[in-house]
Amino acid sequence: MRIAVTGSTGLIGTALLPALRERGHEAVPINRGPARRGALSWDVEGGRIDDLSGVDGVVHLAGIGIGDKRWNAAHKQAILDSRVAGTRLVVEAMAGADPMPSVLVSASAVGYYGDRGGVELDEDSGPGTGFLADVCVRWEEEADGAADSGIRVVKTRSGIVLSTEGGGLAKMLLPFKLGLGGRLGPGTQWMSWISLPDQVGGIIHLLESDVSGPVNMVAPGPVTNADFTKALGAAVHRPTILPTPLWPVKARFGSELVEGMLLSSLRVAGSRLVKSGYQFRHPDLPSALRAVLAG
Repeated sequence: MRIAVTGSTGLIGTALLPALRERGHEAVPINRGPARRGALSWDVEGGRIDDLSGVDGVVHLAGIGIGDKRWNAAHKQAILDSRVAGTRLVVEAMAGADPMPSVLVSASAVGYYGDRGGVELDEDSGPGTGFLADVCVRWEEEADGAADSGIRVVKTRSGIVLSTEGGGLAKMLLPFKLGLGGRLGPGTQWMSWISLPDQVGGIIHLLESDVSGPVNMVAPGPVTNADFTKALGAAVHRPTILPTPLWPVKARFGSELVEGMLLSSLRVAGSRLVKSGYQFRHPDLPSALRAVLAG
């Protein structure tokens, strides 16, 4: 298959391109700016994307970072716009291609479910409330537009992607290696996670299968923040006795981001991915941490 990928320079996209090629697919990045050899080009603000005719499927990963800086009104609007406008542009380009691509795998996140405490959530659970839930709902609604053209649509609701190259784990590593890592807040909030190799393997599996609709991209074993803290401390051979003080994090990123991303509780099951036949390389947290820390 010839697979076009937006967000190809991000954490997941960088790992996905070579994995697609190893699987025997042709991977075509869709980059911002002028077209380069072997790549397509797009300009979300200008509403322009190269012709997708001849592409068999699209993996849409692009969107500006959610946890990179304080959620002021302008940044929150930019987070939403990058996902809504970018997804709309991809869907319109797919519908206008001749022949049309047959499948769209469009990124989303478990933030769709909102802060739900200890409630076990699966793909049939409804959306939650709050900024991240609202973004995910709008994001997925745009992706669903491709189904109107007969394109198979998969919406990958990803948990915390474990990698030393970026994302939440990369930010945690230094303080944990210095012996300063600790639980966040009460530590009772649930964390749903997936290793980067399983995130990439799951996307390729979904491209090659006949699955459609939402798919939770999370490993089978969600953990509390306290248990995650213990596991990461054990993996780097450092103590995790004292809780992480929240005031400096809130001072830098704001209370809304901290409450919405670090203290919210999401106990999410990857039911549909497992039922579709995907076999996790790292089904439990200790094995996932060992693998990603080993490189």
